[in-house]
Amino acid sequence: MRAFLGIVLTAWLTLLAGQPAFAEKRVALVIGNSAYRNVAKLSNPANDAAAVAAMFKSAGFDTVESKLNLTVGELRKTLRDFGNRTRDADVAVIYYAGHGIELDGTNYLIPIDATLETDADVLDETLPLDRVLFAVEPARQLRLVILDACRDNPFAKNMKRTIASRAIGRGLAKVEPSSPNTMIAFAAKAGSTASDGDSKNSPFAAALVNHLTKPGLDLRKAFGFVRDDVLKATGNAQEPFVYGSLGGNDVTLVPAAPAVVAAPVDQDATMRRDYEFADRVGTKPVWDAFIEKYPSGFFTALAKAQRDKLAAEAARIEATNKAKAAQEEQARLAIEGAKAAEQAKAAEQAKAAEKARIAAELKKKAEETKVAEAERAKAAAIAKAAEEAKAAEAAKMAAEAKVAAEKKASEEKLASLTPPADQSDQPRAVDLPRSLQAELRRVGCNTGTVDGNWNAASQRSLDLFNKHAGMKLEVKVASVDALDVVKSKTTRVCPLICDHGFKADGERCIKITCRAGYEVGDDNTCEKIEVKKPTAKRDEPKAKVGAPERAKAEAAPSKPQASGQIFCDGQGCRPVPKGCSLNPGGNGPGPGGNLNTGKPMTCN
Repeated sequence: MRAFLGIVLTAWLTLLAGQPAFAEKRVALVIGNSAYRNVAKLSNPANDAAAVAAMFKSAGFDTVESKLNLTVGELRKTLRDFGNRTRDADVAVIYYAGHGIELDGTNYLIPIDATLETDADVLDETLPLDRVLFAVEPARQLRLVILDACRDNPFAKNMKRTIASRAIGRGLAKVEPSSPNTMIAFAAKAGSTASDGDSKNSPFAAALVNHLTKPGLDLRKAFGFVRDDVLKATGNAQEPFVYGSLGGNDVTLVPAAPAVVAAPVDQDATMRRDYEFADRVGTKPVWDAFIEKYPSGFFTALAKAQRDKLAAEAARIEATNKAKAAQEEQARLAIEGAKAAEQAKAAEQAKAAEKARIAAELKKKAEETKVAEAERAKAAAIAKAAEEAKAAEAAKMAAEAKVAAEKKASEEKLASLTPPADQSDQPRAVDLPRSLQAELRRVGCNTGTVDGNWNAASQRSLDLFNKHAGMKLEVKVASVDALDVVKSKTTRVCPLICDHGFKADGERCIKITCRAGYEVGDDNTCEKIEVKKPTAKRDEPKAKVGAPERAKAEAAPSKPQASGQIFCDGQGCRPVPKGCSLNPGGNGPGPGGNLNTGKPMTCN
């Protein structure tokens, strides 16, 4: 019975060890853009997205989100929501299939509602690859971005160039991730295009499904197999490429199943079981059958001892019965008055029977001794087998502990390369206001400090940007949408206003420097310094000024004086005359630097 329970326990432990257990949290976002509105539709991205999403689900990912045919607003919201889910994830993966474009060395994803009539539209109607990397960055151990977006771009053929020297590349540009443990995989290496294929899926997507989630396969090796398959399928016309680097340990999307340690096989299990059955019956024919089936072995010797014990017992019983019969016969003859010879003969027979009984008793005791010794040998052998099984179990547990320790050390080494979430998430919330303040300063709308504090001055700066850019962004809080819009402006938005004594020089105000003998006048120009020389005075009779002279002096126009303010409009900049003031509703710069309409100034 103990042997049977041992077999059942071993089988249960083996089954338990074979079950996979993933402690890591893995999340994936799959995007497929096929139904483009302003160019020909793509047939494969939707099919590729469905196949890749099914692959991640079958691999046991905790969350797999699949999105098809996204506009620019939907694409931005999807990346923002996925970025929130990656904050507590160990592994984050984004797969994108659709059109992409490279402009001046920067890669962009093209949503389905893009028109891209000019190269400037790329900044407003697409999303940069950096926005995708921003969404996966919170993951603690691995960040993977897969772009099947290197197809021949139909937008570039009809796109108008606002600057003739602006470069629009073929395919996508080479990238170098700045964060550790980050990989970016292209369907075709930088500067080349990928094939959509003639089948249901592109060659790149088909190869990914075959190799990417194989248990225990390192990512670098998996992408190597993907490269080989795509080269073979396209006749060496398309070569996938991977950018980024990982550490020395293997990095897998699906860990390998733990090796199952085979339980030691008991060769004598069947013989032991049959011996226990024979011992329950305990008859000579059963022992004879056991010895015939198992001619040799430890349990065969025990069976022979048991059989000899039964034979000795049978001989003792037979001898006892004969002695009893002889005694009864002697008593009968004595009672009947038998002759002395007959009595003597009966006595001899009784004596012989008694001797036979005593010999049988001795033989029985000897056989019992043999059986006891055999039982002791059996117990010693069972104890030895138990010790060996215990030692094998201890060795198995030590091996499992070693594997667990190596895995833990590998995870700690990999995790040490990535800043913990509690240290990276808090600065990220502070960096958004600081980044928006810096961008507002770049376009000339923020004259305050860049300190990450979104105060009233920052709100006025964003409101000033709204007025001059024609936008309606929310000014109370710093948002990712506002940051994306301000980043898209490549030139100054708010006008440059300089104080008295300074002049505009490109995008900044510089101090006006006059040559020797000149100084900055009220009209912000250099004027010669007048030096009054002392003159000799002599007493002369003062002539009375008559009425005609007084009237002529009063009628002479006075020299206009400047107020020290500068007024700028479409015709240029000029000083505001003394005695004049700018109207808040005029063309000039009013309070806060706003441009207004109406009369520019009022003079007394």
